[in-house]
Amino acid sequence: MQATHNHTKRQLQLLGTTGCHLCDHAEQVLAGHIDFTLTAVELVDIANSDALLERYATQIPVLRCLATQTQLNWPFDAAALHVFLEQD
Repeated sequence: MQATHNHTKRQLQLLGTTGCHLCDHAEQVLAGHIDFTLTAVELVDIANSDALLERYATQIPVLRCLATQTQLNWPFDAAALHVFLEQD
């Protein structure tokens, strides 16, 4: 018997802010290594939320999985991203 798979997309958030060169680099890593047919990535500007700004101001960029609330902190590369996605 095969396990049934939920065909909803994995929901990720990339926390960052405008003008952050590390955030731009993180976006490039994601763009080159994520299957967007299986994963949705929302870009979240922490400057729009006092709570996010307080929590992540010195940590961005941060990739966060909404379902598990796990996060991948910068710096990350394709290999680290793959491991993070496999944990979900």
